[in-house]
Amino acid sequence: METNSELVLVEKAKNGDAKAFERLMKNTSSRIYNLGYRLLRNKEDAADVMQETYMSAYENLPRFKGNSSFSTWLYRIATNFALMKMRKEKGRKIPVARLKESADSVYEMELTDWSDTPVDYFKNQELKEVLDREINALPPKYRSVFVLHDIEGLPIAEVAEILSLSESAVKTRSHRSRLYLREKLWEYFRKGSDKKKLVPA
Repeated sequence: METNSELVLVEKAKNGDAKAFERLMKNTSSRIYNLGYRLLRNKEDAADVMQETYMSAYENLPRFKGNSSFSTWLYRIATNFALMKMRKEKGRKIPVARLKESADSVYEMELTDWSDTPVDYFKNQELKEVLDREINALPPKYRSVFVLHDIEGLPIAEVAEILSLSESAVKTRSHRSRLYLREKLWEYFRKGSDKKKLVPA
């Protein structure tokens, strides 16, 4: 939620106060950088997204009507730049049909329910690397929803606003992503269990 002080800074910046815009950048830069990094998994790309976001925000500030909070507006700009980069990525990407298949299947998984921030579930670096790799393989439209909602912790309504989607579409993509990632974790734990069985008593 936008604070009164931020609203004042936005109005000053719209009236040409460069220092006010610098304050807005300082107050939001870590969140914008972290968003870029979580979407792109690359420090240089995250820095590029942050720079492009603030350049675009500065140029378009007179058009900002305040229909959404300033931070939501920045998130939308940053996500759009990140999505453009994500679509150019090469390497393994999960077909969308595979995510739908995962959501339609029933798995006998004995995993603790994830919290709003699934990354918190992990207790060691190896598990974190498994999750990072699988999140990075998600198609852009699914990864953006998962990062914004499940990692950044933004509410469904705000994610829908940022991505210009319906709330039901956001819920569907988040649900499919979660189920797919749970499946991959189940496979990881199952492999670990199988390895233990091979070790002599």
